[in-house]
Amino acid sequence: MTGKLYLVATPIGNLEDITLRAIKTLENVDLIAAEDTRHTLKLLNHLNISKPLFSYHRHNEETKSQYIIDKLLEGKNIALVSDAGTPVISDPGEEVVKLALENNITVIPIPGPCAFITALIASGIDAKEFYFLGFLPLNKKNRLEKLEEIKNATRTTIIYEAPHKLISTLKDFSNILENRKIVVAKELTKIHENFICGTTEELLKNITSPKGEYVLIIEKNKSNLIENNEFENMSLDEHYEYYKSLGFAKNEIIKKIAKDKKTSKNEIYMKFLDKK
Repeated sequence: MTGKLYLVATPIGNLEDITLRAIKTLENVDLIAAEDTRHTLKLLNHLNISKPLFSYHRHNEETKSQYIIDKLLEGKNIALVSDAGTPVISDPGEEVVKLALENNITVIPIPGPCAFITALIASGIDAKEFYFLGFLPLNKKNRLEKLEEIKNATRTTIIYEAPHKLISTLKDFSNILENRKIVVAKELTKIHENFICGTTEELLKNITSPKGEYVLIIEKNKSNLIENNEFENMSLDEHYEYYKSLGFAKNEIIKKIAKDKKTSKNEIYMKFLDKK
């Protein structure tokens, strides 16, 4: 009988932030795949759980994914955990999940802590719609593209950042975000948890020696937003160009126009067949 793959969310700081279901799962599986076995061992010792561990991280993901699949096909139940928070979210796991589904292996999510959701709900910034971008790319060209995307975003944007890169990222933002509000969340659920709110200029004054892990919640671009009743005076072409200027792709633009006009997507799509 084929085993099951459990994606188990673990605490992002405070060890009390683990669900009863997560504990029960870790107690009952045959093996645990951990991003850092030493880190996970501390959690297991705290929970008085003893299980065989093996490493599964970014640098061995390709080879170890197949190892996990082989064990699952042998009938072993395996829990996948990252160092903190929910696996797959800016952490290893996506590859093995894809392989498991391709092999008709049951994948079971065990929900729990997630750093960017924890930061968002306490940020005071609009949480109705948001983009989560994870860590910004290291490649200069790709990074500039993401920064431009954040500049034009009409929804709240959330990113992760390492302490040694925080200041340079805030300096990048200072050139494109003007006076938009940013909340920097530090060391979530830990003793030194802190939320710092301000413009990039204010944040650069208040954050002088970054330590710990950071989540940045960035206010949406309000400068180009148009109220729904203003669309009534726009032609379809003007409507299209408005959303294009905000960085939306063609399919997204068609959906938005259809929603604004309260008509079918197909009708709008036919009018913009030649648009790129």
